[in-house]
Amino acid sequence: MVATIGLVGVRPAPSLAHRVTAPPYDVIKPGTPLEARLFAEPLSLVHVTLGKEPAASFARLRAEGALIDDEEPSYWVYEQRWSGGRRTGVLTAVEVTPYEAKQVIRHEKTFDDKVAGRMKLHKDTGHTLGPVFGLTRAPIEALLEEAIATLSPTYDFATDLGGLNDLHGIATRAFRVPEASPLGARLKAALAQEPVYIADGHHRYHAALRGGQTHTLIYITSTAKIQAYDRVVRGKVPWSEAKARLALESVATFETPAKHRFRIYARDGVWEAAAKDVPGDVVGRLDCKLLEREVYPHLGLDHSMIADTRHFDYYPESQLDQMKAAVDRGDYELAIALHPVSLDELVAVADAGLTNAEIVMPEKSTFFAPKVLSGLFVYRHTYR
Repeated sequence: MVATIGLVGVRPAPSLAHRVTAPPYDVIKPGTPLEARLFAEPLSLVHVTLGKEPAASFARLRAEGALIDDEEPSYWVYEQRWSGGRRTGVLTAVEVTPYEAKQVIRHEKTFDDKVAGRMKLHKDTGHTLGPVFGLTRAPIEALLEEAIATLSPTYDFATDLGGLNDLHGIATRAFRVPEASPLGARLKAALAQEPVYIADGHHRYHAALRGGQTHTLIYITSTAKIQAYDRVVRGKVPWSEAKARLALESVATFETPAKHRFRIYARDGVWEAAAKDVPGDVVGRLDCKLLEREVYPHLGLDHSMIADTRHFDYYPESQLDQMKAAVDRGDYELAIALHPVSLDELVAVADAGLTNAEIVMPEKSTFFAPKVLSGLFVYRHTYR
């Protein structure tokens, strides 16, 4: 159901891949130590994905040999290993089709300003720099393991981000599978059996769609872990007033709560609230929507404010300590931990959206971990 082709374009020189590759642009917050660390590395792809002169930076990385040309259409099997975990997937180019074709299925809405920024970057460089993160039910796992067992890795390195991002310390191996090889043909056929659900990268895909690209860079896996996407909050109503309106239970630790419960860290302690009314519709029953409906009004907040950094910031579930620190510093008044969305919940929303485009996941409701690196392959796209 989904058509893919092998990648052509540029990729890092193997000895420099650990310096070139970077986290996805949209998890690099401006003004943070992570951003500073990445920009301090002259070979980092972040100079292209977030820099002021992306085309010039892209040309410089190529001229300096950090990025090398690769004209053999290939699938790239991508293995990530970390303490206690491992995930395999494949980097390829997927045909860009409208959502109505039901080949690439979305679950989030997109925003024009973000899409326009990616479209400009695509046109300025002629390449797609970071992959969409896709999920499939297609039987690809055995083929990925065959590639890993029988081929030598082109890339084998660990990412050093100084502990500032979830990708820190993750070991990467990548294996070339030429599209023209027998294994490449089998992988292509297997991927074609099922549609792809976008997990991350909706703006990247929508930029390719609106920009008229024939294909775009995608990472496809059949396994993924969703972390809760937690938030720190400063309400218009002080916490000392709001808490009296909520049914709260004092608890000992700030941690991920059970389903349909909210764990709240404040300077006066740790609290937990339970959702009172859980509807049956696929969006309304999500914990982030329950929080918005049952807790935000008591804080003087509403949906229109969720992108306003005066009132909200967002952290993956793995960064509860950083959230507490933001409250302790006085940057925000509360840290709120949610239960993670399940894959079944995500797919249910995405499938419902096939018949009603208004049905989408709320913003900042999922955080897929670990992310995949940008720059392991940079795809030279074409236009219709």
